[in-house]
Amino acid sequence: MSDAPRYLIAGPAWVGDMVMAQSLFISLKQREPEAQIDVLAPAWSVPLLARMPEVREAITVPVGHGEFGLAARRRIGRALRERRYDRAIVLPRSLKAALIPFFAGARVRSGYRGEMRYGLLNDIRPLDKSVLTQTVQRFVALGQESSAPLPPPIPEPRLRIDAANQQRLLAALDLTLERPAIAFMPGAEYGPAKQWPLAHFAELAAALVGQGYQIWLLGSARDREAAAQIAAGLEHTHNLCGRTELVDTVDLIALCEAAVSNDSGLMHVAAAVDTPLVALYGSSTPAYTPPLTDKAEVLYLGLDCSPCFKRECPLGHKNCLERIIASDALSAVKMLLQRNDKQKEE
Repeated sequence: MSDAPRYLIAGPAWVGDMVMAQSLFISLKQREPEAQIDVLAPAWSVPLLARMPEVREAITVPVGHGEFGLAARRRIGRALRERRYDRAIVLPRSLKAALIPFFAGARVRSGYRGEMRYGLLNDIRPLDKSVLTQTVQRFVALGQESSAPLPPPIPEPRLRIDAANQQRLLAALDLTLERPAIAFMPGAEYGPAKQWPLAHFAELAAALVGQGYQIWLLGSARDREAAAQIAAGLEHTHNLCGRTELVDTVDLIALCEAAVSNDSGLMHVAAAVDTPLVALYGSSTPAYTPPLTDKAEVLYLGLDCSPCFKRECPLGHKNCLERIIASDALSAVKMLLQRNDKQKEE
């Protein structure tokens, strides 16, 4: 067996968090270039992890979200014992997330103090939220020695792009790049309190189409109806929600001149493929989950009632997003495009 350090990472269950976890993988490889990194992950994220060159293998955990699944976790863990992991890093703070690394016999099992995980973890870290203010900082810090200074430096996620798949998608979806494309991601899996009003998206789409762009609406099948409302009556506006897999969306966003997104998993994907990005925040805050790119314009009002981190607005008005108007987003898009054009010239 190779002497290279062997890591087992218990990955998160959300798209955006899994993208941010790449910062941890990059950090580990920067410190130990020969490190072998395997990631325990839900099935949907396996193709996404294949776009992260730092990951040797994604190991599917066939347990539903929120399901304890003790027998399945024991079976997977025991099957992994022969790999003799030097260290496991458990990113979720739940008890069940620590089970497979324990059953796998990883020598050091690191995680933050959470749901009574004593014994399952043998390197339990306190979480000082006043120092580690961002999710990505918390992920990367777990890969550092416990004595390392905090917060740690954060490498930006960078997903691989499949150029052949891009060409396949253009043909299959009957798309061209005769007009430069702007990606809109109007969904937010967490809830409506994170979703910019559809009328604002529609107004912005109309303005951009009028200036010679086309709009690609991207998301899951659950976003299709909302995207249809945005696209209604607009030329050069394509509702692609539910028509692609997650990694297809990665490749499509990478073809776009810019993206406009709620604080969602696809926002983090856009950042990770280096597409200039307008990020819209309402019930959440960019202080906690910022887009990890220097090509982002963040629109966030910071009202007295925000961030509330609720799924639905507890006050019933959603002013934190209603008051970000389409012209604000249009100005941000134009600023990004101008800045990007200037960088290309340099």
